[in-house]
Amino acid sequence: MLGRLDQIEREALAALEKARDQEALQAWKVKYLGRSAEIGAIMEGLRELPKEQRPAVGRRANEVKRALEAAYEARLEALRQAVVARSLEQERLDVTLPGRPLPRGRVHPANQTLRQILAIWAEMGFQVYRSREVETDAYNFELLNIPAHHPARDMWDTFYTTREGVLLRTHTSPGQIHVMRERAPEPLRVVLPGMCYRYEQITARSEIQFNQVEGLAIGSRITFADLKGTLIAFAKRMFGQQVRTRFRASHFPFTEPSAEMDVECFVCGGEGCSVCKRTGWLEILGCGMVHPVVLQNGGYDPARFSGFAFGMGPERITMLKHRIEDIRYFWANDLRFLEQF
Repeated sequence: MLGRLDQIEREALAALEKARDQEALQAWKVKYLGRSAEIGAIMEGLRELPKEQRPAVGRRANEVKRALEAAYEARLEALRQAVVARSLEQERLDVTLPGRPLPRGRVHPANQTLRQILAIWAEMGFQVYRSREVETDAYNFELLNIPAHHPARDMWDTFYTTREGVLLRTHTSPGQIHVMRERAPEPLRVVLPGMCYRYEQITARSEIQFNQVEGLAIGSRITFADLKGTLIAFAKRMFGQQVRTRFRASHFPFTEPSAEMDVECFVCGGEGCSVCKRTGWLEILGCGMVHPVVLQNGGYDPARFSGFAFGMGPERITMLKHRIEDIRYFWANDLRFLEQF
């Protein structure tokens, strides 16, 4: 039996030298070190040998197995090194080639429009004012001339928190009260961008969260003509000097009188298309003169001061400019959509 073990070791080492690739090496391992290998059968048959032969045969079998395992690992590493050397020889790297360009992140389309809007208002002398997204019922409704149980509250489907009187703001208008109380009785011109939340059914035209840009100007002799002139100037900077605008009467509890502003459809040039619903006009914002009650709640004397306010949605303007048909694209994080901008 000892002679057979010596013979197995010689045969295995000779066969190992002939293994030139990974497949041949794996076949060698299965034959000489696998479960059905002869050396394993010898070790399992030790109990059948005479007692005086068992220690010597067992010891020699373990020596042969360890020797074959070590030879296998050495041969495996040698083959790996040969593959690397061959790769370096045949697949030379030209270090003078330019590197692969890394994809760069882009500004979200809604944020692109938001930045453009804010840049225009900054050029027109308006400061950016940030207000909080978690508001109280008083700031979101009461101080904006929308008392409890008022029918106008149905216009805003509200997210209420577990704390009584605390909610997620439904519009950026609460910021008007904050900035007025900070700066009264000084004149002011500010825009208030931010995220708003409404508990609505998510559809192609409505989302539970969206951006708004609120605008507010207060002074001693501000009129509706100032409001119209300011918004027309904004529209020309936003959509081009040739754009036409119109104002339609509307109603908002915190402004009186109130209006909505349309611009001539920039898709069809006012001739009528599916984007403007064949009217030739696109609504872009709501506006009006600040209600005296709101002025008073903000710390201004309505007898001495007047002002105007407006509100617009960057997502809506982006949808109109680029003919985007589904507002859900803005939040889906689909790179096929985002990379177009």
